Amino acid sequence: MVILACGDVQTKERYGKECKICSRPFTVFRWCPGARMRFKKTEVCQTCSRLKNVCQTCLLDLEYGLPIQVRDAALRIRDDLPRSEVNKEYYIQNMDKELGKIDATTPAGAVGKSQAASDLLMKLARTSPYYKRNRPHICSFWVKGECKRGEECPYRHEKPTDPDDPLADQNIKDRYYGINDPVAEKLMRRASAMPKLESPEDKAITTLYVGNLGEKLGEKELRDHFYQYGEIRSITLVPRQQCAFIQFTHRTAAEQAADCTFNKLILGGRRLTIRWGRSQAKQGSTQTVEGAEETTEELEPVPGLPGTLPMPPVELQNNFFNLGVENDAPLPVPMPVPIPPPPVMPPPMLIPPPPMPRPPPGIRPPGPPPFFFPPHLRPTLRPPQPLFPPGTAPALPQLPTIHYPSQDPSRLGTAQAKGKSWPGEEQ
Repeated sequence: MVILACGDVQTKERYGKECKICSRPFTVFRWCPGARMRFKKTEVCQTCSRLKNVCQTCLLDLEYGLPIQVRDAALRIRDDLPRSEVNKEYYIQNMDKELGKIDATTPAGAVGKSQAASDLLMKLARTSPYYKRNRPHICSFWVKGECKRGEECPYRHEKPTDPDDPLADQNIKDRYYGINDPVAEKLMRRASAMPKLESPEDKAITTLYVGNLGEKLGEKELRDHFYQYGEIRSITLVPRQQCAFIQFTHRTAAEQAADCTFNKLILGGRRLTIRWGRSQAKQGSTQTVEGAEETTEELEPVPGLPGTLPMPPVELQNNFFNLGVENDAPLPVPMPVPIPPPPVMPPPMLIPPPPMPRPPPGIRPPGPPPFFFPPHLRPTLRPPQPLFPPGTAPALPQLPTIHYPSQDPSRLGTAQAKGKSWPGEEQ
């Protein structure tokens, strides 16, 4: 069996190199994890990797993805591997015989005998792959300004990190034995600075918020895990936001569940987010986003808007229907204010127009002024028609009618026989 945690096997070279821990030749596997990635190979033999339960390439723990120094400190494992070459070879030979008797998929040595996972490992455990580890190395020619490959260069064209950075100087033997590992020290400092989940002051709150559920986790998985902390009253799922609210019966059970699952609960391969729920009064008054701080500062009023109305008198604050106060004393009746009558406006005075002067007898009054058209656009005026007494008007001349033979009813839809004339025509 080959223990790999960084990708698939591509090439195999039997006894190609010696192990960097025990100096024994072993089978080397080499592969490319993806496009634009550098080729990787196994660095230690299978026996050394099984003794520490680590990957043969990156030397990280196979279960938590953490350095050996962090895992051993959390599980309180003492390293008992010999350091001298003679003792190391004898120890490895004996361990090969023992490893052949047990299952190849189970860890051996002190790791296999360790206790359950601690809170520190659950907080720092990596649940997603770290692909930056597979990036190619930095091109030294590009740093000097002499790289002529351009985009075809298989190395990275980036500036190197600070040489004084402790992460730039890592020794594979120190990482394997868990001594002076700069990556492990960085993770330990991060664990000490991690925030803690403070319990709310309101003792009536017994609800926990569980986020990052995904689409696979449901009520059954949550109930199977959280019932161990105490009796559960209800579980409310919100599929749209991929979260749930778990309400316990007692406050002590909720506090124990929050302490045991905050930043260390992994279900279905997902790290769940644990927070305390809000009280019902807070939920009704303010709705804020998860993790956002509440602001209580007063906002400035909008200029130009009227101010707030004054408060009603004390005797009218609880009297909405004007039924009297508590001592049944009649309320003072306001005096009616007389309304003045509207002012009377005088009727408008109508001044008749002056009469038009009559023309002298025998002279026709002038007509309306002619339209202001040019002479060539003025319409021709017809002469006035003479007036006749009733019954003496001459008859109007009749226009000659046009005869269409096709409209003759005797010819419509008929055919004339040969040798016969049409009706009305002479033979």
